[in-house]
Amino acid sequence: MTDKKFFSFMLTAVLGLFALVYLYPLLLVVVNSLKTYEEITVNVVALPKRITFNNFINAWKIMRYPLLFLNTLFVTALGVAGVVFTGSLAGYKLSRTKTVYSWIFFLILIAPMMIPFHSFMIALVKVARVTSLIRKPWGLGLIYWGLGAPLAVFLYHGFVKTIPLELDECAVIDGASPQRIFFMIIFPLLQPVTVTVIVINAMWMWNDFLLPLLIVGGAKDAYTLQLAANNFMGQYKTEWNYAMAGVILSVVPAITFYLVLQKYIIKGMTAGAVKL
Repeated sequence: MTDKKFFSFMLTAVLGLFALVYLYPLLLVVVNSLKTYEEITVNVVALPKRITFNNFINAWKIMRYPLLFLNTLFVTALGVAGVVFTGSLAGYKLSRTKTVYSWIFFLILIAPMMIPFHSFMIALVKVARVTSLIRKPWGLGLIYWGLGAPLAVFLYHGFVKTIPLELDECAVIDGASPQRIFFMIIFPLLQPVTVTVIVINAMWMWNDFLLPLLIVGGAKDAYTLQLAANNFMGQYKTEWNYAMAGVILSVVPAITFYLVLQKYIIKGMTAGAVKL
């Protein structure tokens, strides 16, 4: 075996070991979701003596899965649509405006990416209460607009710089309005970075727990799947078998969505990171 092949083998082995370490907790979740509560309390890491799917059936009913799935889907779709719309418009306009003020404004817009959410979450909840966004799925979706916009603006701003300015100039000569130039000419060319923004934000919004907990509060009809799965974790008793099944039911749609669109992520990220 040559040195190059040996190095490749060792690198693959090390990466495989790291993958197993990261996947082990997920494997435990899957295994324990197929066991009874008594089996889980006796030995968490043991394989199930008898595979049962009753945990999924009961978790589906207790979580009111169809209703909360639609809630989560609505919040995610509303949030992603707003982030794409505002981020693409702002990124395009700031990229095409060559002034010092536009650059300063761009830095101000992307600065929130470096601010931890926990440092302003209390103020955010108070603002949401004043503006009547509390305990409403659409209110949660609107809040995601502001939280997801900085990264979207950053990615769109860099990607627009790869599109020749001559396209805009030709459209202006033909009499196209600024709105028509953006929606009919520029936005279709932003597909790679748009898919990246959609995937990143959809995964985040679908799997988010803290913000829905703060905004939705005790309105159980407005719960997301993550909040419903957390209800199996009680103060005095945790229904581990239902909790594990609930986790799987909550994350499977997000994982499926990611696997379908994953090929666009690296392309959009690298394209949006040039010419800053």
